[in-house]
Amino acid sequence: MRARTRLAIGAVGALAAAGLLTGCGDAGSSGTEAPQQEASGAGCAPVAGDQLVALEDDKKLQNADNILPAVNAEAADPQLIAALDKVSTALDTEKLIQLNKAVDVDRKSSKVAAEEFAGGNGLTNGIAKGPGGKIVVGAGNFAESQTLGELYRIVLTEAGYDVTVQTIGNRELYEPALAKGEIQVVPEYAATMAEFLNAKLNKDAQPVSSPEVEKTVEALKGLGERNGLTFGAASAAQNQNAFAVTQAFADKYGVRTLSDLADKCSGNATVLGGPPECQERPFCKPGLEKTYGLAVGSFSSLDQGGPLTKTGLRTGTISVGLIFSSDGAYAQG
Repeated sequence: MRARTRLAIGAVGALAAAGLLTGCGDAGSSGTEAPQQEASGAGCAPVAGDQLVALEDDKKLQNADNILPAVNAEAADPQLIAALDKVSTALDTEKLIQLNKAVDVDRKSSKVAAEEFAGGNGLTNGIAKGPGGKIVVGAGNFAESQTLGELYRIVLTEAGYDVTVQTIGNRELYEPALAKGEIQVVPEYAATMAEFLNAKLNKDAQPVSSPEVEKTVEALKGLGERNGLTFGAASAAQNQNAFAVTQAFADKYGVRTLSDLADKCSGNATVLGGPPECQERPFCKPGLEKTYGLAVGSFSSLDQGGPLTKTGLRTGTISVGLIFSSDGAYAQG
């Protein structure tokens, strides 16, 4: 799984849970398990199609994973924060989807995609010069983080800093480097980072993130102060767990929200696809059951927002699949 893993945050409350939970039962040769006991009724059989759409999380199952800059406290001069906040102001989820499409689908480099976005959105307009100096922007080992790192490079360079972007790896590697000042800036996700720091600083702590971005960021900033970190403004862009269907499925069954899915598609024909741990994690299958009352007929063990799940949706072997909310696959055309 990639460094931005969502399934372990929030109600799990413990960082160690990220790699420990696995699926229940033995999968068949197709990876699809036997129907679940709680499923009844006809359900909604898969419908093949190329275009994917995310169903609205209308009851707020997922926590607020808005993107924001994490900054080493000693490096956080006002001009640096103001420059980074230009990215947050310009970015929403739809624009992030288009950025991810440029890299993942159109095969542009993160650097080129970021430069095109910056030019098209006036990202460097009105940026004040800071005191200068060397800044290392760290990035996680996945394309979205690297593209965000390039956006940070662009605005910080305009503010007069000597900036390099360094892909470091997962949060367990780059967070200590950020706290020590070995790197100065990293693009982060509010709820995920809040629970990471919460687990690090508070033994047996209760979750601090929620679907409300203001409360989540407030908790995050408090934890950051204890760990030598500060945070810029949260963008409107989020990268959360999301449940996708094909546009053809949505049109056939008349579903636009997860409530629609539960009301119209609970039953034996409905197949949920995702990583094996989806069956155990509170923001995946159990969350759909508890928050929405969705009962699926079977679960197909695939991957987390990856090619197996997308292929399963497009070829009509699963009805609904776990795909991140900022995935370039949602881009129209």
